[in-house]
Amino acid sequence: MHSSEPDDAALIHTDFAALFDRHAPHIHRYLARRLGDQQADDLVAETFLTAFRRRETFRPDHRDARPWLYGIATNLVAQHRRDEVRRLRLHLAVPPQPDEMCHADRVAADVTAAALRNTLTAALADLTDGDRDVLLLIVQEELTYDQVAAALAIPVGTVRSRLHRARTTLRAALGGSNPLSDVEEGVRHG
Repeated sequence: MHSSEPDDAALIHTDFAALFDRHAPHIHRYLARRLGDQQADDLVAETFLTAFRRRETFRPDHRDARPWLYGIATNLVAQHRRDEVRRLRLHLAVPPQPDEMCHADRVAADVTAAALRNTLTAALADLTDGDRDVLLLIVQEELTYDQVAAALAIPVGTVRSRLHRARTTLRAALGGSNPLSDVEEGVRHG
């Protein structure tokens, strides 16, 4: 948002289409990572329809509606949680098809990545809903702790404890290694 552009608190009542244009790509990306592109298309529309219906609940002292929209989207994902976990488990059962045009190094890298992906996918599926939501909003969507707290309507301390618990669980599933070492615990504390 550039300083000359109106903030989201102004747009929510005067130009909701501009609010959609500003934030829909972020919300779609988040939903697509969680539920796949086809489901994301439907849930983006549902997220903004819900936001429009609940626009009176948006706090005018917040200039950025994105955390609020992530909260709505996360609640919609929770409604589809069983399908998400079922899809993650199916992913484990059906390995990806190898690329026939790969070189030997590419094949070796793909096998290693697939093994890590399967382990990580299983570990993500085993996380509690709250821990998974916090982890994905921070790691995939790059929200700060404060933004995640606002999105999920929980205290920042709860965000920290859920993130710590999720990371601990993932590290244990990966044999103590941390493939997310670039994302250090205190980097995005907001």
